[in-house]
Formats: sequence, C-alpha cells, structure tokens
Amino acid sequence: MTLQQLKYIIMVVKCGSITEAAKQLYISQPSLSSAVKELETELGIEIFIRTAKGITLSSDGTEFLSYARQVVEQADLLEQRYSGKKTGKQLCSVSTQHYAFAVNAFSNLIASLDTEEYELTLRETRTYEIIEDVKDFHSEIGILYLSDFNEKVINKLLKENHLIFTPLFTANPHVFICSEHPLAKRKQILLDDLDDYPCLSFEQGEFNSFYFSEEILSTMPHKKIIHVSDRATLFNLLIGLNGYTICTGVLNSDLNGENIVSVPLVTDERINVGWIMNDKAQLGTFAVSYIEELKRLIKEYGY
Repeated sequence: MTLQQLKYIIMVVKCGSITEAAKQLYISQPSLSSAVKELETELGIEIFIRTAKGITLSSDGTEFLSYARQVVEQADLLEQRYSGKKTGKQLCSVSTQHYAFAVNAFSNLIASLDTEEYELTLRETRTYEIIEDVKDFHSEIGILYLSDFNEKVINKLLKENHLIFTPLFTANPHVFICSEHPLAKRKQILLDDLDDYPCLSFEQGEFNSFYFSEEILSTMPHKKIIHVSDRATLFNLLIGLNGYTICTGVLNSDLNGENIVSVPLVTDERINVGWIMNDKAQLGTFAVSYIEELKRLIKEYGY
C-alpha cells in the first residue's frame, strides 16, 4: 500500500468516477483502474462496487476511506512540519440547512486560516441531502435540527446510515419578518397573528415530507405559503411581501442586513440544532475548528 494509492482512492470518491478522477490526476484511466484493483487485491477487500451506472463505495470501502483520509492528512502535516512550509492546503466540505450562523462561522474560520491554499465547500441544501452527503462522505459534517415532531423519524434515518447527531444548542422558535412588518414591534407573536401573511418555507424537493421541513410546525395549515430554494430569495420575499418564516432566531446583521428582525413565537415547541458525522469517520482539522467556531459564535448570540 502506498500513499499515492490512498490519494487515488480519495480522488475517485471525490469525482464519483474513475474516468474523471484520472483526468484530475493527469494519469490514464487504465493506470488508475489498475492501481485501485491492486490495492483491493492487496487488502483483500472490495473498495468500490462497479456497475453499469458507475461506481459506489462498498461498506468496506467506506471504512477504508475514513482511514485513508486520516493518513493522507497526517502525511501532509508531517511534511509541512519538517519542510519548513506553512500549513498546507485545507480540505473540508460542510452541508447545512439554511442557517446564517453556519455561514458566519465558516467565513470567520476561513479568515483566520494561516494557509496559502484551501479547497472548502459549504453547501446549503435540503435536509435529506445533508444526510446523504454525510453518509456518502461528500461532506465531513452536516448541520440540521431535531424537534419533538421529527426526532423519531430523523434519528431512525441517522441510525440506519451510521450517522451520529451531536447537539449544538436548543432554541425557542422565532419569527423572521421585515423590520417594516406590522408585527415587527411586537415583543412576541402568536400563531394566529400570522394567519393573513405569506409563510415562506424552504422546499425539500423529492423528499418533501413534513419530517424533513426546515421549519417547525410544518403541519400547521396556511392560507398562503411560498416554497423557496435559497436564503436570498426568502429574505427578499420577507421584505417584498410582508412574509414570515419560523426559525431559531439566530440572526446576523452582518450577513442579513438590518431589514430582517427576529421576534419570539409563542409555542411550546423547541428547536434542537446540532451536527452530524459518519460514525466510521474521524474529523479533519478544519472540521474540528469549524465546530469550535460554531460553538463560540452561538455562545456569542446568547445560547
């Protein structure tokens, strides 16, 4: 087994195909296929399941990938330590529900990096896709929430996919509305107060079960509801239509501006926000630092 073979496996997983990985590595496809096959033969396991539709990681391959990433990262650190180089290229991918604090923490951490190179991904996406990303090692960690309503379903799905949920903070639900909204000066808002205003919700695509909704009280009937795919659109509609959305209440004016305010919602529901990881993985240095920055930022917000 060589370090180069480990890097080959990591690139194949990243690209999703041997052909594309070979292009990225500037080697021939047969050479890469042969290197992967030789490693599988040496270890006595099947790392990839090959079908007419492409390749996917086997269960052995999933575990092997976790170790391979650790070895490659440690080898890079060792080289940097004794070659006098600065910290090398940082690699990490995070998938999250549409939380401004997740973006803020990501931005803060990048600004503090002492490195000339990094390749990072922050993916604001749907709940089911977050789980899939972490399960398939496309992301090291995912950020989502649990509530009394969705907890059993989400926890079952996490367990089936060998994922671990670690709480970050528990929030009382708030309503995000425009600063000029008729309810903006209220100290708290009742559900009945919202009845005549458009409810904005992040669409969940094919997996649009109430259990995957990013907003609590998802089964509550609405006279007016608009599904959106990104935070920018949601905030524009909050302002343009006097709409509202139900959320954690963690609002960052640096990212969201002064046009959006957060008002407590009267309800017994609670939002338990946390992060997930694959139980076969060990987090890299950036992912660990990112979680610490999330904790620091959330504490700064008063949680």
